[in-house]
Amino acid sequence: MKKMFLMLTAVVMLLQVYAQDNQLTATVAQLDKAKTVKDYQALATKFASAANTQKTNWLPFYYAAYCNARIGFMLEDDGERVEPFANDAETYGKQAEALLKGSTDKHQQAELYAVLFMVYRSRVFINPMTYGREYGIRSQQYLDKAAQLDPQNPRVLYLQSWVKYYTPKMWGGDKEKAKTLATEALSKLQAQTATGEQPHWGKAESEEILAKYNR
Repeated sequence: MKKMFLMLTAVVMLLQVYAQDNQLTATVAQLDKAKTVKDYQALATKFASAANTQKTNWLPFYYAAYCNARIGFMLEDDGERVEPFANDAETYGKQAEALLKGSTDKHQQAELYAVLFMVYRSRVFINPMTYGREYGIRSQQYLDKAAQLDPQNPRVLYLQSWVKYYTPKMWGGDKEKAKTLATEALSKLQAQTATGEQPHWGKAESEEILAKYNR
């Protein structure tokens, strides 16, 4: 009887894990279709809920950080609106970073560092004059780390493109280089099969850079 009870308990636990994994995968699939601030807000809430039930899995925290940071980028010119999303992005980003502490998986670390670049760059948007130096430097440090760990990661390439496109020429900006990097990122993303819960965002963002370049 005791053995049967233990077996049933184990089965129930496995089913719960399976259901949680399926839920996360389904939410990541919805992320592929997100376009508006409202879309990303709804998904940030879902990822935060997943993080609350999968406390040892770095991915829900990663995605919650990404969604909030993405909103920060979308609201770049409205610092007051950016701030609460930047705060949430940093909270979830730090939790994901803690979960990956000590990991030897360079790809996972690069993925997280790419999002942490976005997290701290969104802090710059709150007030560029006040936060530009501190968080601009910190965000770039994360992107540099990501590039060292996984230089061909398409999300890293896209973010490098974003930096080159939006940085003034006198400070190292280069729209031609931005185009080259975004093209490379897009090529790699189109060649990949976007499946499961692993990060695969960046296609729409790379296309946006290229569209702006071609205007």
